[in-house]
Amino acid sequence: MEKTYLITGATSDVGYELIRTLNDGSSKFLLQGFGDFENLKTFCTDNNVNADFFDVNLSDSEATDKFVEAISAYSPTHFVHLPALRVVNTKFKNFDEERFMLDINVQVMSAVKICKTVAPKMAKAKFGRILFMATSYVLANPPKNTAAYIMAKNAVAGLMKALAVDYVSSGVTVNAVSPSMIETKFLAETSHLIVEQTAAAHPMKRNATVKDVVPAMVFLLSDEAGYITGVNLPITGGSVIE
Repeated sequence: MEKTYLITGATSDVGYELIRTLNDGSSKFLLQGFGDFENLKTFCTDNNVNADFFDVNLSDSEATDKFVEAISAYSPTHFVHLPALRVVNTKFKNFDEERFMLDINVQVMSAVKICKTVAPKMAKAKFGRILFMATSYVLANPPKNTAAYIMAKNAVAGLMKALAVDYVSSGVTVNAVSPSMIETKFLAETSHLIVEQTAAAHPMKRNATVKDVVPAMVFLLSDEAGYITGVNLPITGGSVIE
């Protein structure tokens, strides 16, 4: 079967590693990001990735609608949703409602709109894989001062469960991964002290890397994972035990 991977948030560190790992020379990639696209294009050229690129600001509802219209011309077999605004650690009394709504557009509403387009096609084809990036923060007690991020990620996890139930009999699996803190450029607005303290408190005395997370994602996207759906997989190195 010819595979077509739709990956949103492809310019993230996880996105790069996922593309590198999934690329088999015959698959097609539909890659969305916002900014930093020249580096992604160069990466794909250097690694012989057959890709179409979509530079789209998912916080903009109109831009997202145009993106969804553009991808309706394709029939993705796999959809991976990675994007999120960077975590801003702030006290709840300073909760930024405007920024939160932008993040809801990026993480949740864009996923809803994309899934409304791609999931029925997958169901008609009797095959599909949908995978969301959640967080270990939705699995146990979250850290302080992260209300906006936690609320958005819980919505993502809820969407995953709802879609899994709706498409369970159609050959389409819907899952999520929930890693603990991954040391990537996503943490650019997180204090290095918080990053260091999180690593020191971890049972393995380190934070996760993309190479810890991506193999599990690849498995959930594989043909062999066809009997796994509705799962939010912890990738926490023992910091969260379910």
